Amino acid sequence: MTTDTLPSESPDRLRADMVAELKEGAWIRSPHVEAAFAKVPREKFAPEAPLSAAYSAQDTVVTKRGHDGRATSSISAPWLQAEMLESAQLAPGAKVLEVGSGGYNAALIAEIVGPCGLVVTVDIDPFVTERAGRFLAETGYAQVKVVLGDAEHAADEHAPENGFDAIIVTVGVWDIPWGHLLAPGGRMVVPLRFSTVSRSLTFVHDGDHFLGLNPTVCGFVPCQGAGKLPDQEAVLADGAIRLTLESGPALDVASLDQALTAERTELWTGVTVGRGELFDSMHLWIATADDRFGMFWKDPDCKSGLIEPAMRWYCPLLITHDSFAYLTIRRPQRHEAAEHRWEFGTCGYGRAGAELAQQLHDHVQTWDRDWRDHPIPTFTLYPADAAPPAPTVGRIFRKRHTQLVMTWS
Repeated sequence: MTTDTLPSESPDRLRADMVAELKEGAWIRSPHVEAAFAKVPREKFAPEAPLSAAYSAQDTVVTKRGHDGRATSSISAPWLQAEMLESAQLAPGAKVLEVGSGGYNAALIAEIVGPCGLVVTVDIDPFVTERAGRFLAETGYAQVKVVLGDAEHAADEHAPENGFDAIIVTVGVWDIPWGHLLAPGGRMVVPLRFSTVSRSLTFVHDGDHFLGLNPTVCGFVPCQGAGKLPDQEAVLADGAIRLTLESGPALDVASLDQALTAERTELWTGVTVGRGELFDSMHLWIATADDRFGMFWKDPDCKSGLIEPAMRWYCPLLITHDSFAYLTIRRPQRHEAAEHRWEFGTCGYGRAGAELAQQLHDHVQTWDRDWRDHPIPTFTLYPADAAPPAPTVGRIFRKRHTQLVMTWS
């Protein structure tokens, strides 16, 4: 039976359609990644999801939630899995470490590296490893080594003598303790957090440090255990809003919550964006320019009208212990030519809200004037005890095991 004659809702037809979409979007770029996605039955690793959801190229499947309702384990969206696998440049016979299990991604890796390869997948949650091991065995990938443990150190004893050819991390991490496990010429694909921003970066050796290539906007379930994210968090408006800050003074949640319903400062920048136009480098610039940078998260189901962030889920934020200002958006009202564009603004709350709104406003204008049309910054990763050169324009994010240097040129 050909693809065209398969039933429209059959797993095989949905899988073929997903592969076609991933190829059309250029997330799949090589024959071996295409073959893996075409063969591995994604629905077997997501039995709780409808077939249409399991095979949606853009959507994550949540497999476990915590007591607060937030996802603690998931199967990443196929587009992002394909992008990360292509970035890892896997080959038959490769030895691969996966940090964060789910089963499906490990099966894709196993399909690519073949019977002469090695796949080790590590997770701290016994629910996840039991499930991953069971599904892998049921789908014919029992050769994948599933390890229960804290990935901060659990992978060390399973590393090949010459190291892993690739390390692929599928949880959001703040630091990278696995550099010593990577073979010369190997590649680490890591969704790394810095100042509450997340980018999937592909790290390759360059002398005494790593170069970070192909920064990709992404979102992952946060790491647990010793590598847990260090963010502070303020939950406001009965859970409708969360403010996160990586460092700085302790947040006064009661004052921040009270400020939300008080008078606010609203400023408009004159900076606009069109439909489909990317502006994620703005986040990187504000994180470079201001150590009060954080993220504003809104419950998408919240209809309170208190807040109108620039993005549905999250947006940049400046925050102090009792005040904050976030990025908002509106349709410009100056002339008809702007009909399909939106203007960025800032909204400030609390004792220092007006000052923060003005500073965030100025950061947006600086980005638009000086950096919007420039290449995105470069990233390098050094050991924690190194002395990396300070960037002329940029910032060094110091972590426990490493230092991430972001440089604008």
